[in-house]
Amino acid sequence: MTPDQYCQEKAVQSGSSFYYSFLYLPPERRRAITALYAFCREVDDVVDECTDASVARAKLVWWRQEVAAIFNADGNKPSHPVALALASVASTFNLTPGRLNEIIDGMEMDLDYNRYADFDTLRHYCYHVASVVGLCSAEIFGYRNPKTLEYAQNLGLAFQLTNIIRDVGEDARRDRIYLPQDELARFGVSNEDILQSRETDNFRRLIEFQIERAESYYASAFAALPEEDRKSQHSGIIMAAIYQALLKEIKADGCHVMRQRISLTPLRKLWIAWKTWMKG
Repeated sequence: MTPDQYCQEKAVQSGSSFYYSFLYLPPERRRAITALYAFCREVDDVVDECTDASVARAKLVWWRQEVAAIFNADGNKPSHPVALALASVASTFNLTPGRLNEIIDGMEMDLDYNRYADFDTLRHYCYHVASVVGLCSAEIFGYRNPKTLEYAQNLGLAFQLTNIIRDVGEDARRDRIYLPQDELARFGVSNEDILQSRETDNFRRLIEFQIERAESYYASAFAALPEEDRKSQHSGIIMAAIYQALLKEIKADGCHVMRQRISLTPLRKLWIAWKTWMKG
């Protein structure tokens, strides 16, 4: 299996909505974004799958060494298939070691925090694990107006907020609560309510508030997107359409995100991707 094939398998196996947004890209850009996505999955899996935090930290240190090798910073060559795939596209699409390491910084935060005091603290986390990915993606897709980077940063944040809403129950089962602590208190929801999957009216109102904020970041992103770069950034627009449909589904379902992980079927994702692409 070649490095590119490994990355493709990683993207397909994840079942992520990102895969559907890549479908209409030119081959070289699709190859680059798939490698970036696979990198994010690999470093995220380190934290999710390692029960020993010290082992996870050691693995993330190893990934930082792979990042250095991608750019030949220490004279070594990368060894992991994902790092090899990234090495072949990094210079073409202005991917930098600083940004890849910022993504690892975000994953490392999951080893240090399982609660977030307020939205400012959560936004800092979201910047690293999602907005930086958005900035890297914008480089791969191509842009002419620097304001597109503001769009990419806000869109990444909107995606991560959507993930947090969708995964409340799943995260709680790993003793992680990403909903800001001060907002739980404001809506009369306790950590124990989350950990015990108690879906009260207060909890529903809390999630509706989170959905409104995520929607506001989608609106901010598209308000910042220059018309001249809309076509090149079409993959992000497709992704946003899929994720916004997911938010609507969660709200229509009554915000029952504790006991189940609400998702769209692959066929529906494909339909949304095609419809969004055809709208231009």
